[in-house]
Amino acid sequence: MTHVIASACIDVKDGACQKVCPVDSIYEGGRMMYIQPDECIDCGICLSVCPVQAIYADDELPAVEEAFRAANLEFFGPAVTGWGAPGGAGPHHVSVLDHPEVASRAPPTT
Repeated sequence: MTHVIASACIDVKDGACQKVCPVDSIYEGGRMMYIQPDECIDCGICLSVCPVQAIYADDELPAVEEAFRAANLEFFGPAVTGWGAPGGAGPHHVSVLDHPEVASRAPPTT
């Protein structure tokens, strides 16, 4: 099992989850953070620090957030970043790109 970052992270990108991840499996995209599912060790620490409750265990992901399971996986594939499983987030793995599911969503109104 792994964890999934869902829609509540869009345009928030607090980064607290990334700071506490012991294996650096949380990466920054343009509008949200993404968990690399092959690197996540399912420790759940990220759940406890997310200020917007955007992170779910994949078997607890609400049906309305199901598209984000694919978004977290596909963000690392050739259609978005092409990173694969880079082996740990860091300054060299920050992207201005997002998965199409995220990019297609309207920004919040102010």
